[in-house]
Amino acid sequence: MPRKKMIGTVVSNKMKDTIVVSVERRFVHPFFQKTVKRTKKFHAHDAGNTCVPGDIVEIEECRPVSKLKTFKLSRVIKKNVFGEEILEAPKEQDIRGGDEV
Repeated sequence: MPRKKMIGTVVSNKMKDTIVVSVERRFVHPFFQKTVKRTKKFHAHDAGNTCVPGDIVEIEECRPVSKLKTFKLSRVIKKNVFGEEILEAPKEQDIRGGDEV
């Protein structure tokens, strides 16, 4: 039986040798006939800690590595150039109206 392969986005890499991959699937609702999106997170084994959040990767089913990890990183499809997002504090604005004195 062939192994399952899925494509998803890396959500977290904070654990040692582990990444969390969010896989999205779309299907047509049986009654309403609308397209529905569902996401599920999978833990996958990343031997060299090569992935960062935002990477698009392919994961492949394997024997259980730990309690949660039953997938391994197969290949990186697209690297995230910017890495993690850095949020800047908003600049203070003058809330008084009119000209300065």
